[in-house]
Amino acid sequence: MPAAQPPSASASSLERLFSPRSVALVGASERSIWSVSAFDNISRFGFDGPLHLINPKGGVIHGRQTATSCSAVGEQIDTALVMVPEAVLLETFDDLQQAGITSAVILSSGFAEAGADGLARQQAMTEKAASAGIRLLGPNCLGFANYTAKTAIWTTPLRRPMPNASMAIVSQSGALAGQLEQFAYQQRIALTHMVSTGNEADITVADVIEYLAEQPEPKSIALFLETVRNPERFIIAANKARAAGKQIVVLKVGSSEAAAKAAQAHTGSLVGDDAVFNALCLQLGIARVNSLEELIITTDMFARMKPAKSRGLALLAMSGGLCEIAVDQADELGMSIPELSAETKAALREVLPTFATPANPVDMTGGAMMQPELISKAINAIAQDPAIGAVGFVFDVPTKDDKRGFARNFIKHVSDGFNSIDKPGLMMSHTFSAVSSEGKALADEFGLVYSGGGLNQTLKALGQIIALSNFKPAEIASAIPQTDTRPNTERAVLDYLASHGTGVIPGEIVNSAEDARRVADTLNCPVVLKIASPDIQHKTEVGGVMLNISGGDSAATAYTKMIEKVTAAKPDAHLDGVIISPMRSGGVELFVGTMQDPQWGPAITVGLGGIWVEALKDTSLRLLPITENDALDMLGELRGGVLLDGFRGAPVVNRQALARTIVAIGNAALALGPDLVSLEVNPILASEHGIEALDGLTVWA
Repeated sequence: MPAAQPPSASASSLERLFSPRSVALVGASERSIWSVSAFDNISRFGFDGPLHLINPKGGVIHGRQTATSCSAVGEQIDTALVMVPEAVLLETFDDLQQAGITSAVILSSGFAEAGADGLARQQAMTEKAASAGIRLLGPNCLGFANYTAKTAIWTTPLRRPMPNASMAIVSQSGALAGQLEQFAYQQRIALTHMVSTGNEADITVADVIEYLAEQPEPKSIALFLETVRNPERFIIAANKARAAGKQIVVLKVGSSEAAAKAAQAHTGSLVGDDAVFNALCLQLGIARVNSLEELIITTDMFARMKPAKSRGLALLAMSGGLCEIAVDQADELGMSIPELSAETKAALREVLPTFATPANPVDMTGGAMMQPELISKAINAIAQDPAIGAVGFVFDVPTKDDKRGFARNFIKHVSDGFNSIDKPGLMMSHTFSAVSSEGKALADEFGLVYSGGGLNQTLKALGQIIALSNFKPAEIASAIPQTDTRPNTERAVLDYLASHGTGVIPGEIVNSAEDARRVADTLNCPVVLKIASPDIQHKTEVGGVMLNISGGDSAATAYTKMIEKVTAAKPDAHLDGVIISPMRSGGVELFVGTMQDPQWGPAITVGLGGIWVEALKDTSLRLLPITENDALDMLGELRGGVLLDGFRGAPVVNRQALARTIVAIGNAALALGPDLVSLEVNPILASEHGIEALDGLTVWA
């Protein structure tokens, strides 16, 4: 991954912004919907500090007397919401500075999002604020809400804080943050913080993550990203959140600003920019999701559930059909619903109705409606199975308690079951359903983790929780010293890789038919002839590859024919000669390639080799440098990885040795420096001869 840089000196200076003791609304106006919403939100949240309304015309606005400037207030102001037009924004900073204000939320738009002229205006504003010692959130942002401090500087309507808050929202889009807040409220998911970062002229997503990592209330962070403007700071912030026990869940759209991928190199086109960010998430332990609903449901469940000790999931329901649906969906998501042990089945038989079958998932049947204590006992019994890491019960929390207290009694017994086990457990709705305030209060009263996200969304979230429960940060790889070597032919690349610990196929470059005869006779086996030229990358297209040539005479004839064909096809190409190597067959072919992502730096990808890498695009990717454990994880992610394990009688590939080879190739690429666009080895052959690179290619900037 990119080298981590130390955080800025002001990274922890956001307390006065996000937890202000006093606030100014600059540009307050009865005619501004932004001003009206901001004032209403501050009142609705119950902010108990001084609130100053600023308008150069003075008068009464929102029922309060205004001041004509911040400096005219004559009191300490921690932060300001600036709602003035872009044309007068710069002069406003003089007033903020005179008033001693150290942070500001900039609502105004018309900056970097508006093109080159807007970018210049944004730069001027940033420099002006920096010279005045003012931290900026925005511009082009809706603000923030600190629910735990009852402070909202947000310019569209918000709902009041809810109890038992445990997750935060950070979004580069203010409008989407507002939609996420509405959905969270529908699900009765209480927020600790919500921050819109807008154009990030100063304060970035990384700064906000670092701030939240230091706050006790948020246990997880929902992150909506369009881009990452400072990759090094983002990595630092994500690691801080992880160290503080706060799970990040990200929904990212678009791709990194990749422009200079080499079209002639396979690697960039194989994986794409989005795969690089995905690799980063894997290496940082960030959960990645694909929808707004999934973002909120997953982040909420991370905030409230314990980590899983093993990968197996147990499910209970009161419908056989639902159990079958759950198995199908779990299988599609790659989740494990393991067979229960004989001991667990015996324990379940003692608590289930006689007509119920002890299996996973457990169909409790409708009998549990009359005897909810059976659910508690079943949860406890199934959680004792060592193969089970998490337990889920599918049932909708009542919208309200009934007069007879049945709902309360039912929820109490379900909660007793989950509270009696040391594994993560939750009750989940059958379908995506809104959660009522009464239903939420009932679940909270008994300490029941409940999600209205429906079976599919909650299974996805459980899969993420189980997968990341035992996440360990990547080992810090040693720095790789750079070399002045610049190999640019196949044999030069292979020889360079050999010098960095990679097994490579033997080979010799010859420049005459007689030398071809000599080398082939010396090898005493079928050979391969390949043209050696820095000007020819795709050798087969010009007749530059001949396979399975036996004997010295045949090799001499093949040499002559190859030189003639290549010269006719590429008359201007410089020819170094012809490479002669032993012919290899059998084994498993793999592809290893590196690339330079302009945003995140060097990365490495692994996949099936030969033509299959392009046909199947079954690859796994990580940012460099990597360790052997990283490489083993990559091999485990390949759909075709079964071919490494003796598929249909083929030899078993030594994965540890293959992982060492992948690491060696990655380190060799790093040593070549930033001018290397791509180093590709295709194929690497894992066979009875060991693990050998058969072909190598470099592409340079």
